Amino acid sequence: MVISSEPVWGDAVDQFVQEYDHAIVYADIDQETVLHEGAVRVLANGWVELPTGRLLSPDAVHHIDTQTG
Repeated sequence: MVISSEPVWGDAVDQFVQEYDHAIVYADIDQETVLHEGAVRVLANGWVELPTGRLLSPDAVHHIDTQTG
């Protein structure tokens, strides 16, 4: 049996990662609880990665407003 050391999905997962330089991550619909402001990466599995390496669960994030410019 041959076992590859390469991930099964390879680089395909990177196509689903979204990066935003300016975003606001909210925990509620009323936009009263801000979890993070600034750059974020939304991973293919729905987790939100902050520049510090901290991950926010999809269950904790209600929505993300992205800002351009």
